[in-house]
Amino acid sequence: MPPRSEEPRRDATGSRRGSSRGAEHREPGVGGISDARAYTPRGRTIREGGGAARTGGGAEQRRTPRSSRSGDPFRPALQVLDGGRTGATRAGRRETAAGGRAGVVRTVSAKPVREPFDDDETPAPRRRPGPRRPARPAAARRPVRKPRRPPKLADPRRRLRLGTLLVLALFTTIGIRLVFLQTVSTPAYADGGLASRLAVVELPAPRGAIYDRTGAPLAHSVEARYVFADPTRVKDRIATARLLSPLLGVPASELADKMKPRNLPGTTTPSQFVYLARGVAIDKARQIMALDLAGINVHRDERREVPGGDLAANLIGFVSQDMNGLEGLEAKYDDMLEGKAGRKRYEVGQGDLAAPIPGGYSQTTPAQPGSSLELTIDRDLQFKTQRILSDGMARTRGSVGAAVVIEVGTGDVLAQASFPTYNAADPSKVNSPADREDAATSFIVDPGSIHKAITYGAALQEGVITPDTAFPVANTITKGDTTFRDTHPANGQKMSIPGMLAFSSNVGTIEIADKLGPDRLIDYQKRFGLGQPTGEGMPGEAGGRLLPADQWSDSSHGSVPIGHSVDATPLQMAAAYAAIANDGRYVQPHLIKEIIGPDGKRTPGPAPKTRSVLSPQNAAALRRMLEAVTTVNDPRTGQATGLAAAVPGYRVAGKTGTGLRYDNGKLQPGEVGSFIGMAPAEKPRYVVAVFVWSPGGEGGAVAAPAFREIMGFTLRHYRVPPSATDRSPKFEVFPH
Repeated sequence: MPPRSEEPRRDATGSRRGSSRGAEHREPGVGGISDARAYTPRGRTIREGGGAARTGGGAEQRRTPRSSRSGDPFRPALQVLDGGRTGATRAGRRETAAGGRAGVVRTVSAKPVREPFDDDETPAPRRRPGPRRPARPAAARRPVRKPRRPPKLADPRRRLRLGTLLVLALFTTIGIRLVFLQTVSTPAYADGGLASRLAVVELPAPRGAIYDRTGAPLAHSVEARYVFADPTRVKDRIATARLLSPLLGVPASELADKMKPRNLPGTTTPSQFVYLARGVAIDKARQIMALDLAGINVHRDERREVPGGDLAANLIGFVSQDMNGLEGLEAKYDDMLEGKAGRKRYEVGQGDLAAPIPGGYSQTTPAQPGSSLELTIDRDLQFKTQRILSDGMARTRGSVGAAVVIEVGTGDVLAQASFPTYNAADPSKVNSPADREDAATSFIVDPGSIHKAITYGAALQEGVITPDTAFPVANTITKGDTTFRDTHPANGQKMSIPGMLAFSSNVGTIEIADKLGPDRLIDYQKRFGLGQPTGEGMPGEAGGRLLPADQWSDSSHGSVPIGHSVDATPLQMAAAYAAIANDGRYVQPHLIKEIIGPDGKRTPGPAPKTRSVLSPQNAAALRRMLEAVTTVNDPRTGQATGLAAAVPGYRVAGKTGTGLRYDNGKLQPGEVGSFIGMAPAEKPRYVVAVFVWSPGGEGGAVAAPAFREIMGFTLRHYRVPPSATDRSPKFEVFPH
């Protein structure tokens, strides 16, 4: 083989043969020495980039002679660092050659281009220069074999996706559960176990007070203590009871019995609480605690205090140990008087750290004190009225009495006394529960002759009579099967209207009522307030009863006008006379003046109902005629029935009455004596009514004198100027 020449062959253009790929189409990878891979010191072949050469646009590539290549000592090192020449380098060389530069500058590729599994292939041997092989036809080309791929393993991405989905599902479930717990079930879980570390303190709300019209307390609450025992901890109940008895005022045997061990009702659990006393004074409670008795303790309580004892007790009523109203105004206005206790719940530690936890749970419901009542009652007048009534009732036995004082024009009840009475601070000490009733509103009687003022007032208003009317009056009159008589016979003489009132003529009144008629009489009875409760404010007030006209018998035409076959209470009759004193205008009697809220705000009580019954002229005429009852005193005609009710220095108009008492529909023995009057008669300021029932019939002897004392004190108490008695009318009983 001829030796290889150092100079490469060149073609006619001066370029190396086989270096121009634009001359003819060749199979990729097959060509001259310019297409061979350069040998590197590492023994690896670097394929020169052909992309740039193929897109060279026909530019020829010049190759530096071997001698000149070997003359550059740094070129191999650059090739090693660069991993061989790239297509970009060759493209750069062609561009340089085209520019006419003699030298060739090679550039280093940033990253070698490697075929798959290059390292496993043996470098192709360098081809010697020689004649070109003709290109093989396309059909004869051997297909290029693709390298064998490694066996396909299980795809990890599928497992990763599945695991991710499972983890996301788990966290989603946990998140939903946390949201549910934080929003829906929060209260249940937050309160779990809280009760075991909560302390509850009750904040008591005092009950409202009851005052008189001047603001003086009639009943109010004071702070006290209750004493209780834990029978399971009491060591010696007999000895404990002996020590507590003098302090509590309770027999030792009773206290020892309360401290006996016992189970809660219906269970086998031993009782750990029993009251020993309620409303104990604070100083007494301190003495009890100083004894340091096992199982004995005290706690805050409230006690109802009644400064006057029995003062207005039948009106005020009383409360239970739990401060619930049971009778009287305490019961009627219990919802208003009762306070709403507050409560404080707070978190405490356990054991020795049983103290409030700073920043722990704490909830406070403020206590709401009850409202108070200010009555129309005057304490001083109430006291005097009760004293006068009690003194008069002392002369009777087994009797019942009532006294009422009403202010004319306003309807204010200034005093309302009952007999018997009781101590509201100790309501259990009575002979009978009836002793605690308010007689003025529950004592139902036949009003008797005091009803005649209603009959005469209706006759005046209807024009049946005038103040100057007079007619002969017989000693008796018969209606049906009943004969009615006068206690002061007129013997057929002509008698004036004032004379009929002064001597309480039954016959003359019945004759006037016959002209008036039952329907009109019943209508005026209702106008004067009979037949229905007054609505004064007392619970259980009786309404009385009126006999309908269609139920009248023949005798009813005689009994109803003179106040029989009629049921009424002392308060109803007092209100009727107050209408006469008030120029014929009826004003509903009432006890509640103002309601005082917990904040001190005062609200007036309900406005009383009013209505017109008589004209002012007829009312004045009737008042003038009623003065005859307390003034007529003629030796020829006799003394009027009401002289004992006259008040020295004042003109008094009124009427006496004698009636019957029915209890549960049964007629009771004895009589009901009464007197109702007004003063000063020329311009009345007050009306006083006194009713006394006595089995022995002594009521009449008590009522008029009691009226005189009560009315006299009332006029002096309110500084009413005396009347000009010299101007009192002169009455002629039997006019000629």
